[in-house]
Amino acid sequence: MRPITFLLAGLLLTLALISSVMASRETPADPPGAMPSLAGAAEWLNSPPLDLQALKGKVVLVDFWTYDCINCRRALPYVKEWAKRYEPDGLVVVGVHTPEYAYEQVSGNVRDQVRKLGITYPVALDNNYAIWRSFDNQFWPAHYLIDAKGKVRYSHFGEGDYEAQEQVIQALLREAKAIE
Repeated sequence: MRPITFLLAGLLLTLALISSVMASRETPADPPGAMPSLAGAAEWLNSPPLDLQALKGKVVLVDFWTYDCINCRRALPYVKEWAKRYEPDGLVVVGVHTPEYAYEQVSGNVRDQVRKLGITYPVALDNNYAIWRSFDNQFWPAHYLIDAKGKVRYSHFGEGDYEAQEQVIQALLREAKAIE
């Protein structure tokens, strides 16, 4: 091979690696867009069905998870704590259980796990991936933070960065209080 071919191949490999790293980071949703629909759930647990109108004026954390996902299990204590701590300030946590395996589609199994895991906030059973597709989601767990005006302001994929996520929750709640 000629030296120029090696140089071009190396350059392409470097660009591919850089774009892969950049795509894997959590980032504020850019540009902020309207909150996608929560329509299409097979069933709702802990709540009647929620829609955009019911969430108007609230700061919302949408948590895509599935009960047999270890990463989701590791993130769950943080999500539950945020729901408990910030609900009086106007935060609404919505769990969207989007199953990876067939047994996770059985509503009785999900209901049992929600009870065992101590989840008290609303959970949508997204068996046909309607909400997943609405958000154009690709990951478990995935967190989307929506401001009181209904705009997606932040997203995080995977575990970690819990302090940063909590800071965004706090900032969005302050903003919501200022516009009341």
